[in-house]
Amino acid sequence: MPHFPVCRFILENVPQSGAWNMAVDEALLESAVAGGIPTVRWYRWRRPTVSLGYFQPASAADAWSGKPGIDVVRRLTGGGAILHHREWTYSCTLPALAPLLRHPYDLYDVVHRALCEALQTRFAVAASQRGVTQRHGDEPVMCYLRRDEHDVCCRGVKVIGSAQRRRRGALLQHGSVLLSESPYAPGIQGLCDVAPELAGACDDLAIDAGFARDLAVAIGAELQPDDLSSAERARAATLVRDRYARLQ
Repeated sequence: MPHFPVCRFILENVPQSGAWNMAVDEALLESAVAGGIPTVRWYRWRRPTVSLGYFQPASAADAWSGKPGIDVVRRLTGGGAILHHREWTYSCTLPALAPLLRHPYDLYDVVHRALCEALQTRFAVAASQRGVTQRHGDEPVMCYLRRDEHDVCCRGVKVIGSAQRRRRGALLQHGSVLLSESPYAPGIQGLCDVAPELAGACDDLAIDAGFARDLAVAIGAELQPDDLSSAERARAATLVRDRYARLQ
């Protein structure tokens, strides 16, 4: 059951840089702070990019820094490092005083449940939330090696992880839907690795607009297909210049 009457839906077909993607998500959070309607954005990355969690030290990227063909950026949200390569990424921003914001973790459940249902309905692949948090000493650098109750797992392997940032009552949640193992992060499997029946469909999955819409419909009863406003684009460009163009 959708939680809002309307959800703005932005489906980006052209992959963008890591700096731009993170700047846009922050610009959308600022729009939510200003009272904008809920927005779901679905996007891709131009180059393999490691995004560090907000509280991770820059040294967490040492394994990739300087490697040709890979970029590093810092996210606005917490959690472990994510290699954005063979995957989708979504973001969801909600304005202050939205019903879910009384318990922000409820948004994990709404989004992850919608993605699990889309996998089942569209591709006949079963996935579910882990349900139990497992922590042992120092957390691994990589998000997909961590074990949180909100993770989405398929056949025992984490394939979807998300993180949040709250600002003046508004909320940003974005997450990665891992399709397949990247040569830059060997050993971290994705959906098409653990569900071999999907292997021939991975290219189709990466551009499946219906799957993305299923997520947006879980947020709002009526979808409002849209693009970034001129003000959001200008703000994102400023954020790229001032914050995201270099690792801080």
